[in-house]
Amino acid sequence: MAAEGPEPIAAPIHPTVEALIRHRLGETLGGLRGSLEAAMPMLAFVIVWSATRERNLAIGAAAVLTVAFAVVRLVQRQTLQYVLGGVFATALAAFFALRSGNAEDAFLPGILTSLAYLIGSLVSVLVRWPVVGLMVGVADQAAVAAGDPFRWRRNAAAVRVCSRLTLVLVAVYVIRVGIMGPLYLAGNVAGLTISKVVLGWPLWVGAVAVMGAMLLKGHTPIDPDDELVQPVDISRT
Repeated sequence: MAAEGPEPIAAPIHPTVEALIRHRLGETLGGLRGSLEAAMPMLAFVIVWSATRERNLAIGAAAVLTVAFAVVRLVQRQTLQYVLGGVFATALAAFFALRSGNAEDAFLPGILTSLAYLIGSLVSVLVRWPVVGLMVGVADQAAVAAGDPFRWRRNAAAVRVCSRLTLVLVAVYVIRVGIMGPLYLAGNVAGLTISKVVLGWPLWVGAVAVMGAMLLKGHTPIDPDDELVQPVDISRT
């Protein structure tokens, strides 16, 4: 009986940093539908409460939208990830707004969250642990299975790519805080409501487009020992 040879090692689903990041960003973004499911209940609360000052009516409006989104997802047997995210965001916004009595305070948690992400993303680049790189590590199933989710850090080119992409995220948070912060201080609820929508999914689409352009020509291997995929000179990208 012939001896069996060694089992072949499965090729990674996404062999390059660029391919993996594109896939991961697509999952994180959730598309227009996911963004609406996360934002619309909170905006419904703010609009109804600002117009009526009826707490129960405002909460009810947000709840109706949430239930509607959830039912559609369940019927289609799809994830409730973005719907549940909207529940958390709405509850937090309602807590701040109802406690202070000011509608603009419903937007404060989001502004503070963006500020925290801005600082965290910038620090991650400075210490050479870019946030996008951590996304790569989590999404790299082969590395996780091998107990080496940070193998990308041994690849200097991958670290540079991920650092540049993380700076795009920093720019997103700078725009959000830079616009919504002054609107909040001015008590401009209408401006905040519009900004919440415009600086949500549309801004993410713009950021992903910029990242896509940066990744278009790159073929940086996730594993520095992978000889199947040769890295490009990213200084030209």
